[in-house]
Amino acid sequence: MRFDAVQSYMREQKIDAWLLYDFRGSNSIFAQVLPGKRWTTRRAMLLIPATGDPALLTHGIDHHQFDGVDVPKELYLSWRDLHAWLGKKLIGCRTVAMEYAPGGALPVVSIVDGGTIELIRSLGFEVVSSANLIQVCVARWPEEAIAAHKSASADVNKIKDEAFGFIRDHIAKNTTVHEHEVQQFILKRFEQSNLVAPEPPIVAVNPHSGDPHFEPSEKHPTPIARGDWVLIDLWARRPKDPAVFSDITWVGFVGKDVPAKHREVFDVVKNARDRVVERAVTAWKKKECIQGWQLDEVASATIVDAGYGKFIRHRTGHSLSPGMVVHGVGFNLDNLETHDTREMLPGLGFTIEPGIYLPEFGVRLEINVFVDPKSGPTVTSGIQTDPILIA
Repeated sequence: MRFDAVQSYMREQKIDAWLLYDFRGSNSIFAQVLPGKRWTTRRAMLLIPATGDPALLTHGIDHHQFDGVDVPKELYLSWRDLHAWLGKKLIGCRTVAMEYAPGGALPVVSIVDGGTIELIRSLGFEVVSSANLIQVCVARWPEEAIAAHKSASADVNKIKDEAFGFIRDHIAKNTTVHEHEVQQFILKRFEQSNLVAPEPPIVAVNPHSGDPHFEPSEKHPTPIARGDWVLIDLWARRPKDPAVFSDITWVGFVGKDVPAKHREVFDVVKNARDRVVERAVTAWKKKECIQGWQLDEVASATIVDAGYGKFIRHRTGHSLSPGMVVHGVGFNLDNLETHDTREMLPGLGFTIEPGIYLPEFGVRLEINVFVDPKSGPTVTSGIQTDPILIA
């Protein structure tokens, strides 16, 4: 694996080294930087200096777990050996980045235990967060991921249309269709389209759409009938790494005319979403550094100003990065659950999905964005401008 990009970024940010620490698979970032199936029983460390070659330290018992890794490997036996290795490898360093977030502000980054952080500090080094290094090294989309995402997005968008059509056909024939049956229809179409998803999609009717993580169930079937409001949230990706998920949410009404209240809430959410896109694009054009929390504030302010602030139930968006986890390891659009200070950097992807969740119904409009290194933030999914009429 090459580390040129992250080393260049480290030099720009005056970070001397990135130390990735793992104990029995505790660090998911370590596993993504050095991919491969392995079973370790002792501590391992990967050191990436801002300049020079990386080095891997593993216990002698575990060394075969790293066979084939394209990084020079050194072995240790005792804790004294481990400390000596750190002292030797970090000579000349002042700042060392680790999977750590001050105050635990970013749980997705707060991986290394406090004792290990104390150890590195006791050796005389300043520990800083690796949050943006993770973005540059792990969350960025390689060229093949971009193509796979766009291909998946086209199919996911098509299957979304088919799912609403599946409901429409049942309504037209006056036959009963339930939330979980639409869910199963989507999963079947995923399989037929060479798409995979770790969890089934959300199909939520009326009050269920006011629950951001509602799960339809065959044990508690809910029919979809005329006059109902329907939310469908679906996500899938191509099965081969380094594919990235397409993750979208659309809403529709079973009838010919959308009720005034539903239309009002829809328009507020749409406005919030579109303002975030506009803000991200403007920041890119002005070469302005913008962080995840700032984009979240754009959406939440729009919703609060419209009088629906108490019906916000989650952040505005999450990272999309390569791998089988829908919520990626890059920055989130979040100043609600966390204060996300990670930057919107070239090559990253994310969702924009503001929502308003009333007791009687909810609206979420989710799109995907890729920060193209040349043209900036680009929407890679369909954009809903009106509720779908399922009539």
